Amino acid sequence: MNKEKVLNILGLAQRAGRLLSGDFVVERSMKRQAYPLLIMAEDCAQNNAKKYMHLAESHQVPLRLVGTKEELGRALGKEMRAVILVNDAGFAKSLLAEIDKNQ
Repeated sequence: MNKEKVLNILGLAQRAGRLLSGDFVVERSMKRQAYPLLIMAEDCAQNNAKKYMHLAESHQVPLRLVGTKEELGRALGKEMRAVILVNDAGFAKSLLAEIDKNQ
């Protein structure tokens, strides 16, 4: 995985309005409907990590760990972000392809 490329794609998706980020927004949205991809920071708090792993599994949403909270927030032009929900199938496909490359 080329982390910089993944972060750049996340930035594009944010500018296109195809992401939801932040603990409360992501949790509420995931409980309402399914989404094509959930991205979680590698340094996410253990309780939050468990919560989102359970939500992703129960709603059959692919979950990937990428970067730190600071890196994810910077990519989106925001404060630190522990979780990002991709709500566009095209961006999700591009991100999954890049994240899963060479794994």
